[in-house]
Amino acid sequence: MNQEIQQATASEPLSIEEEYAMQRSWQQDADKLTFIVCRPIVSPESSTIQLSPEYDSSQNMVGDINLFLRVDDGEEGDAPPEILGEIELMIAEKANQGQGFGKAALLTFLRYIVERQAGIVEEFVNADVGPETVAKLRAASPSLGLSCLSVKIGQANARSLALFESLGFKKISVEPNFFGEFELRRTELGLVSIDKALETAGVDEYREIPYTRK
Repeated sequence: MNQEIQQATASEPLSIEEEYAMQRSWQQDADKLTFIVCRPIVSPESSTIQLSPEYDSSQNMVGDINLFLRVDDGEEGDAPPEILGEIELMIAEKANQGQGFGKAALLTFLRYIVERQAGIVEEFVNADVGPETVAKLRAASPSLGLSCLSVKIGQANARSLALFESLGFKKISVEPNFFGEFELRRTELGLVSIDKALETAGVDEYREIPYTRK
């Protein structure tokens, strides 16, 4: 793995067996959601197109974007529990950075999460959260949802900080944490605000396209 990418993603090299185990985890675990970021489809028939394996072939992949769910009940464990979603975004190669892939991926990922957050949260709670904590969560809000979306970014990563701040994420402290990272959070998770951000970015319509693999 490229050392710069490794440092930016706080990751370690994996053996092939460890890589396969991680892929199984991403597929099966209820506290994770991941999408591969690919180059945009260029087609005059984009209104009727169906996705096929060529669109996510290795030469068209540029990065990934992930969501991790967790329950936060404060540093001392005595605050009312909340469900947080932490986002990680990576556009891997330098040649693909600075071209808008990150912003496009983040906006569409936000739209996907917000529209489906009830189902995403219920799956997480039913699979990974203990009954006592579930009872506390439902007592606070019978309709479970995310309290916020957060991201942790190294203090020197000015480009990523600017991207997330431009989309409504705000730093929770003026100083970086012990690891040299800023945590930013977005608490506004309504579809209207996300669609407005998409419109501002020049996206006329958010649409999901069927994917077929034979």
